[in-house]
Amino acid sequence: MTKLKWGMIGGGEGSQIGPAHRLGALADARFEFTAGALDHRADVGREYAQRLGIATDRAYGDWTEMLAREKDREDRVDLVTVATPNSTHFEITKSFLEAGFNVLCEKPMTMTVEEGEEIVKIAEKSGKICAVNYCYSAYPMVRQARAMVRAGEIGKVRVVVASFSHGHHGDATDADNPRVRWRYDPAMAGVSGQFADCGIHALHMSSFIANDEVKTLSADFASTIPSRELEDDAFVNFRMEGGTVGRLWTSSVAIGRQHGFDIQVFGETGGLRWASEQPNQLYYTPVGGRTQIIEKGEGGLHEDAQRLSRVSIAHPEGFPLAVANIYCDLADAIAGEIRDSLPNAADGVRSMAAVHVAVDSARQGSVWMDARPSIFR
Repeated sequence: MTKLKWGMIGGGEGSQIGPAHRLGALADARFEFTAGALDHRADVGREYAQRLGIATDRAYGDWTEMLAREKDREDRVDLVTVATPNSTHFEITKSFLEAGFNVLCEKPMTMTVEEGEEIVKIAEKSGKICAVNYCYSAYPMVRQARAMVRAGEIGKVRVVVASFSHGHHGDATDADNPRVRWRYDPAMAGVSGQFADCGIHALHMSSFIANDEVKTLSADFASTIPSRELEDDAFVNFRMEGGTVGRLWTSSVAIGRQHGFDIQVFGETGGLRWASEQPNQLYYTPVGGRTQIIEKGEGGLHEDAQRLSRVSIAHPEGFPLAVANIYCDLADAIAGEIRDSLPNAADGVRSMAAVHVAVDSARQGSVWMDARPSIFR
């Protein structure tokens, strides 16, 4: 099998997300790391790219240089990952899609709903893939939960309860740490802090598993550390188009929680529960029955869960391999195989619409508002 050529923008040395992308993209030998513009400091980015094995002539100083030179190559990259600060996602993703490249963009895909809708239209017009890295949806047991819902194994979904909360930004004396401060600075993060950073993972997961889309929402935001302009704690109620009721809590000041991403889905005939800190197990309770633990790697799983389970039962598969599963689906999609589980630009713009509506709702006293982007109303 010929490897696909992969390029990355951002994710340089010291980046939080860069290593996960590199481990994920290369885990299954579907991609080779061919090109990169890894740092906003040109010389630093070039040097680091070469240390990672990229040829000198494809270790670029910035993304504009990478675009200009890659688009004219016969051996151009097949996929570009955008792992830069939020405010740059739109321009870079738009430029590479228009030049005929497939793109995987970190979330949030854009800063505004209008930008997100434009990306959806450009992707459709270009015929290229625009994926968004909602990588938690690629854990095998999340795929199992999604497949069970679609197969009717818990009946019609009534209620979804999701949370993504941690306490790593709960120390007020650390509020000026650059790695923390930017997340609550509108110039860098946009209109929302914690909800746009972590909450939209939980919102996407709710739709992903429940097989439904958010229609309306009501939000309450709080900045519990007064120096922060944007929220560090949020509660969002939502209703889905199919009638499902949703509850979502997200916080960065929940001291004692490490990486508290979990979801519960309650249907007419059963319930499901999954937590990212115990990703190998999916808890299933049929109505009137005992709770069962479905293990990653065991027999009888749905195809999507079996396909993305990499190691034998009782062995953990962590975050980088969830990212790797996104790259597996991307490789299949580039080859022409349909992977409807791959988060795409439509998911990205739905998330951004929900962020902006949640901000407006919180400002207006938690009023209920239509959460859909205009192109999907």
